[in-house]
Amino acid sequence: MKTTINVDEVLVREAMRLYGVTTKTRIIEMGLEELIKTHKRSLLAEAFGSQPELIEPRRRR
Repeated sequence: MKTTINVDEVLVREAMRLYGVTTKTRIIEMGLEELIKTHKRSLLAEAFGSQPELIEPRRRR
């Protein structure tokens, strides 16, 4: 999908340098992927302990 956006050039260049990425498209994709992962992790953390009726399985030693 082609989209025109205004992004701080200094931020893009710094991120590209830090991650060794050579294209602006890829560094923006990486940023979006990280935002999605972070959101999913927070949803998982919120769900922790939300089903107290579940019984933890016995562990073998």
